[in-house]
Amino acid sequence: MKTGTLRLQDRDTMPLNQEDSSFSFTSGERELSVSGLSERIDTAAHGSHLAGGALRRSIDQAFERARQAGQENPIVVGAIPFDTTQASSLYIPEAYTWQARAAAPVQPGSLPALLNQANIPDEHGFKRAVRHAIVNFQHSDVRKAVLSVQRELHFAAPVDTAQVQANLKALNREGYHFRVPLADGSTLLGVSPELLVHKQGSAFVSNPLAGSVRRMADPEADRANAQWLAASEKDHYEHRLVTEDIAQRVGELCSRLQVPERPSLISTAALWHLSTRIEGDLASADIDALQLACRLHPTPAVCGYPTERARQLIRFVEPFERGLFTGMVGWCDAQGNGEWVVTIRCGTFNGQRVRLFAGAGIVEASSPDSEWNEVQTKLGTMLRACGLDH
Repeated sequence: MKTGTLRLQDRDTMPLNQEDSSFSFTSGERELSVSGLSERIDTAAHGSHLAGGALRRSIDQAFERARQAGQENPIVVGAIPFDTTQASSLYIPEAYTWQARAAAPVQPGSLPALLNQANIPDEHGFKRAVRHAIVNFQHSDVRKAVLSVQRELHFAAPVDTAQVQANLKALNREGYHFRVPLADGSTLLGVSPELLVHKQGSAFVSNPLAGSVRRMADPEADRANAQWLAASEKDHYEHRLVTEDIAQRVGELCSRLQVPERPSLISTAALWHLSTRIEGDLASADIDALQLACRLHPTPAVCGYPTERARQLIRFVEPFERGLFTGMVGWCDAQGNGEWVVTIRCGTFNGQRVRLFAGAGIVEASSPDSEWNEVQTKLGTMLRACGLDH
């Protein structure tokens, strides 16, 4: 078990209320729990792949205060939004602990009755956006854009986020579970299948996912879907855009970089994914996990390719700000080690109001009907945790 402690009794930047200070992050068989989120860091992450970036300076200063307060290896935890010019949701905890992952409950618990729900955009609007993106591909150098939907839910009583998190863990043994308190009093909750970066010393791993198909209850139909995805030219093209972009972004930093020639298949409770495990060694261990994550973010798996042109297209066709969805969530310690995952299969919870998110990668060969079905399948992970079916 690894722990750290920090006391910032006199700082007036925070503290958070105790009930709002619950952050957790599960990776494999380990779970990071923190208490006493004494200092909030909301500096935007734009430019944070550089050593002298504003966020890096804010974190370094906070780490120094933590050391002065007696913490040997302070840690920063939290989330960074899709648009890195927006405020971050990061924290320096008073105490943190790595422990064995707790056993999940056998059966999910119940939640209040659902009063109403709505997709934003609706089915017609989303399919129109997909068609718009496909036309754009034919007249520009954009090759992929990730388009998303929100599902807004209104419950009869405030939703117990601890129960939703327990449901998520019961229904989704695999994946990176996370819970992040937000400045407005809401909570970001989810289970991501996608590792942006894990760094230990000079070694790192990135495991992008792109290309998906729904799991089936019937084993034979499920195997058939997996085989279809493994042979799908459209999905392999979409996936290759992601892996090539990541390799290009980190290649110049590496003394070793290993990118498999073909993706493999991995599965969650809801979906099969094309997956590539990229491994490497950095030429300099001075680059910390957060800097490396910011260099990769956003990958074409959540934005598109080329990145800036795809981002412009997303701004034009999506009728909302993504906020933390398709950002990143995780941790980084003062030694530069850390782990950040892509913020997908998630939602924000604020009393009786819940907002869930899902997205799909659009390429020229995409079908609006298929992409709509994919985002609805992806919403299913959080819907089931909320006690709802499709």
